[in-house]
Amino acid sequence: MSVSYNKDKNNKRINGKSDSCMDIVVPVIVIIIVLTVWQLACTFKLVPSYMLPSPIRVVKAFVNDFDLLVKHAKTTMTEAFLGMGLGVLLGFVSAALMDAFKVVRRGLYPILILTQTIPPVAIAPLLILWFSYGIAPKVVLVVLVSYFPIAIGLLEGFESVDEDLIRMMKSMNASGWQIFWHVKFPCALGEFFSGLKIAASYSIVGAVIAEWLGGFNGLGVYMTRVKKSMSYDKMFAVIFFVSALSIILMALIKLIQKKAMPYKYLKDK
Repeated sequence: MSVSYNKDKNNKRINGKSDSCMDIVVPVIVIIIVLTVWQLACTFKLVPSYMLPSPIRVVKAFVNDFDLLVKHAKTTMTEAFLGMGLGVLLGFVSAALMDAFKVVRRGLYPILILTQTIPPVAIAPLLILWFSYGIAPKVVLVVLVSYFPIAIGLLEGFESVDEDLIRMMKSMNASGWQIFWHVKFPCALGEFFSGLKIAASYSIVGAVIAEWLGGFNGLGVYMTRVKKSMSYDKMFAVIFFVSALSIILMALIKLIQKKAMPYKYLKDK
């Protein structure tokens, strides 16, 4: 029995390592194939260079303008972090109130759904009109796009709690706050971090969209400038830079999730 058990544990270990390797290797291979086809299409002029610059040109543009990109990225990331922080705070409070009071849920939930039917590009000009060209309209737009996944994710997490756990806590004379803190919130952490990953990617994109319509610094401002000069290699460079920032931010959130929820990532030893 002990021999077969050890074999099962070893097989799980090997399968886990092979799955982790495949999770890295397969995307890398796909990216290499896409870049190779893209470079060949540009080399043999299958696509006009003014429509699609080659990956080599994009890399050169990224290296040449790296210092400028970092300078603009500081502004964009500041807007994204401020907006996402406020969005997370508002989303947490809203979800807690909707879970505690049915009347709040009935009044607020339809408004949450309605906000998702309005494109951020349509809201951005109004925010520029109301708050001028400073950092305020960018932060407000990021709050709007990051608020929804946090509020809905947490609300669904609160509602998915096993009723038996709540009844057990009540039988032990636990208060509503104790039930929330010791049962509902821990059970909703998975949905919270899932919503946070979405909010993180939305926050950077939202900041860039707001910067398109006016501003003095930021990756969105940089994109509008290089677009006017027809420098599409620089346009692609900043697009990839924004994607890289989003991926790094989501990886950071996943690392925080592992620290906050170690039980979810425990492996058989």
